[in-house]
Amino acid sequence: MSKIDPPSTADATESPHAPGGLESLGERLTAIPFNRPVLSGKEVDYVLDAIRRMHISGDGYYTKACQAFLEQEICVPKVLLTTSCTHALEMCALLLEIRPGDEVIVSSFTFTSTINAFVLRGAIPRFIDISPDTLNIDPRLVERAITQRTRAIVVMHYAGVACEMDSILAIAKAHQVSIVEDNAHGLLGRYKGKPLGSFGALATQSFHETKNFTCGEGGALLLNDTSLVDRAEIIREKGTDRSKFFRGQVDKYSWVDLGSSYLPSDVLAAYLLAQFEVKDRIQEVRRTAWQTYSTALREWATDHGVRLPFVPQHCEQAYHMFYLLMPSSQERDAFIAYMKRRRISCVFHYLPLHLSNMGRSFGGAIGDCPVTEDISDRLVRLPMYNNIGAAELNEVISVAKDFSDWTTEHAHGHPA
Repeated sequence: MSKIDPPSTADATESPHAPGGLESLGERLTAIPFNRPVLSGKEVDYVLDAIRRMHISGDGYYTKACQAFLEQEICVPKVLLTTSCTHALEMCALLLEIRPGDEVIVSSFTFTSTINAFVLRGAIPRFIDISPDTLNIDPRLVERAITQRTRAIVVMHYAGVACEMDSILAIAKAHQVSIVEDNAHGLLGRYKGKPLGSFGALATQSFHETKNFTCGEGGALLLNDTSLVDRAEIIREKGTDRSKFFRGQVDKYSWVDLGSSYLPSDVLAAYLLAQFEVKDRIQEVRRTAWQTYSTALREWATDHGVRLPFVPQHCEQAYHMFYLLMPSSQERDAFIAYMKRRRISCVFHYLPLHLSNMGRSFGGAIGDCPVTEDISDRLVRLPMYNNIGAAELNEVISVAKDFSDWTTEHAHGHPA
């Protein structure tokens, strides 16, 4: 492919029914979004029931039911729902007693919360690069980054495909460093048969609107180290032993530790439980979508220098996302613009954290993580949601393949 510019929509006539004038171009009127929140089961019924139970604050019937579900599915001794995955990560930093000057190893190709939760406690991030195949933290680089100040290794299972946990666990054990799993993408994924979220001393989940299972905003803290459970309950309850009070273990509760308000409403938990109950149906839709993209685009991708996701045989992915790695940043940007012109929303993903303003303040510089810098410029995600159907998938695939024809015509001076 040659270097190209994004297609222009300047010649299109604006229409309230077809943004960008697509109606005048004969395009369909219904857009395909990148993400669409979906009612998958009894969400409305359960939300109304939570209200009728007269307990819409946290730790009610539905909160406990969601926690029990996660404990069983992930084989985790204790799960606590939180207001977000970000807040669950902040709890991890508190539980590990991260202090100013401590170092935390993390991939540069992840969401800001993955490291920001620890920086809030004064930690210094040690950004390392990703493996070019799975786009997960490169275990070969982890040990090199360890110093006497290293307190934690935070791994994020990108796209719901597991990091190489055997290697990382061995490194952490040798250096007596804690592992935290940011499993925002990976619920129900597995590594060598073991659920993601069950490897680190602590792990976190996200139930944001864009995730496989959602309540709009929400998360969970997974505690595999049972010695941290009591303190986790205190931190989650604004630093008080309120949970013990409700269990009758103390006659009154008081302020005993650091903490904040990390407890979600039982209304959100009610919505979430309804989705958990139809997990197999949700995952089947996403598996079908992922496999449809993979099968239909494989030959096209090979012919045009586009790379599709890689999933190692020993990993069972969570079918969280499907992405393309375009040959260049220019073609990635042109692809996104072209799909938008055809009313299909495709988006890029993480920018390198070490090159952000905050990352540079910790010494990050161009060339520190070359794979991350390259991948970030070329990655684009295709639409994926819990009721995406065959017609929408076929449309996305067809238009994506049309992009190659458009680039050929554009390169020869015949814009589509």
